[in-house]
Amino acid sequence: MSPSSTDPAASSAGSLTYDLVIVGGTAAGLSVAISSQRSGLKLVRIVESGDRVAFGELVGENRLDVGYGETVTSIDVLDEESLVVTTDRLAYRTRAALVADRSIDESWTSSWVGSHPRVRVGLGDTPFGEDDDVLVIGHTDTAVELTAEVAEQGARVVLAGGGLDPTLLSPAGDNVLRRLERERRATVLYRSQPSAVADVDGFPMVDFGDRRTPDLQFDHVVLAPTRRTTAMDTNGVTEAAAASGRVWSVGDPTGDEVVPTAPGHAVGAAIAEALFPEVDLSQMVSPAERRRRHTAAIDELRDEHYNATITHFEPTHSDLWVLRVQPDHGETNYLPGQYATLGLGFWEDRVDDATDPKLDERWDKLIRRSYSISSRMFDEHGYLVDEGSLGELEFYIVLVPPTPDNVPGLTPRLALKRPGDRIYLGPKVTGRYTLADVTDPTGTVVFLSTGTGEAPHNAMAIELLRKGHVGPIVAAVTARRWADFGYLEQHRTLAERYPNYHYVPLPTREDDVPKRYLQSLITDDVFGSELGVDLDPERTHVYLCGNPAMIGLPETVDGEERWPETVGVVQLLSERGFTIHKRNQPGNIHFEEYW
Repeated sequence: MSPSSTDPAASSAGSLTYDLVIVGGTAAGLSVAISSQRSGLKLVRIVESGDRVAFGELVGENRLDVGYGETVTSIDVLDEESLVVTTDRLAYRTRAALVADRSIDESWTSSWVGSHPRVRVGLGDTPFGEDDDVLVIGHTDTAVELTAEVAEQGARVVLAGGGLDPTLLSPAGDNVLRRLERERRATVLYRSQPSAVADVDGFPMVDFGDRRTPDLQFDHVVLAPTRRTTAMDTNGVTEAAAASGRVWSVGDPTGDEVVPTAPGHAVGAAIAEALFPEVDLSQMVSPAERRRRHTAAIDELRDEHYNATITHFEPTHSDLWVLRVQPDHGETNYLPGQYATLGLGFWEDRVDDATDPKLDERWDKLIRRSYSISSRMFDEHGYLVDEGSLGELEFYIVLVPPTPDNVPGLTPRLALKRPGDRIYLGPKVTGRYTLADVTDPTGTVVFLSTGTGEAPHNAMAIELLRKGHVGPIVAAVTARRWADFGYLEQHRTLAERYPNYHYVPLPTREDDVPKRYLQSLITDDVFGSELGVDLDPERTHVYLCGNPAMIGLPETVDGEERWPETVGVVQLLSERGFTIHKRNQPGNIHFEEYW
């Protein structure tokens, strides 16, 4: 379909008819043109007053229609369904117009530059040589445009983004930035921001003020101004056109604030939704998807936040894993039963297709969760392991699936990790769920857990045996299937070696195994009849970890304690004379709920 030249309202210079006329070949203007064409608009024209657009290579690649050297003189209403955009050469009848050019305050500077000679520190209007080292400072489309311009001249260029968020770039800026990185024509520091620029022997020395980036000297420093406006008034937009809903604008930040939406992507989608119902909005790539493509930004986030390495990752099955983590610095000593914090960034991929709530707002943040420290039971020589001497911590973790009411963040990302991958490990190991109250080596110690709730009990049982505990030790665990018992063989080997150690696995979904829960070990007197263990509250400590329903703590209502409807272990033990351990009131029932 060819543009029409029969518009009676056109100027004597000629006329053309378009779906969308874009004023300004900026990154945002190019983005809207490209996304609009890909989504179904056939007639899109870019009007550029200069002799070049921001990213010239995109013109040919996307077959963009660009009018160079055209200055818009007015934008007015033509009729109820169209506008007329008049330039010093042509007039365009169009269904909509987007003002994407901008004016820049040439006097803009930044306070930390001081009185450095403008010949070395400026706004990017200096020609650069192939041997020049150039630093571009900024986090907007303008910074990317300047970086591309410097790279085109053959100079070595570094972009200091200072928290640059790819989703706040236009899609064209995003695409070109990744291309420059991929082709090694630019180095991007997504997280680093200069704190000062000093003059050293006539050249700018840049202090980044953080441990990640050393002080660097450049031939030139280019400032990407953040004070800019979309110049609707300078394009002769009439009041009637502005009120018609057919003239849109896209610009960069005002002052030093970052725009809340990606210029180009958000505006292009908004125009299409409002004025072009035939456009397929699904063809527009989401900001979150574009951001995930920036591997360098993810690498910088990992370097900034992660302080430990996964040294072991052994799936019991696809949804259940034993992993070990070694911190970069610090000790790994802990008391059996304590917990530590693991973390991964929202920028990491998920094993499922769920979407985290408010992902765009939290993309560069950490997801943290505390996990009880587990323990292998034997070292490589077959002896009881001394975990404190190994320099790493072990964890026993199950994948938490998403539900309509809850989208877990950490475990779906942890599921994709393998030995050698980096992770966050909290600096402090803590917790009061320990063996501190077990002082009699001849007493009875019972560990009851559901699923991965056995993690702290593994370390506790090994600690007791290593220290020569001779009284009965019972570890009972419930899980759905035999495959859900990650430490099954280690427990069985332990029970073979130590007559006072009893292991009771209780699968609840196996057809050839009678279903029993932990409560039934008490109500059916399994301890006495099958294990020969006396649950004497005077000489027994019971540790409960896992499902709160299994534990069954009472609630205080109107000053009275009320047991939950489902009878838990705590109620059954209380009826036998056991008492709940509290900080200021020692007891022999210890618990750690898992949710």
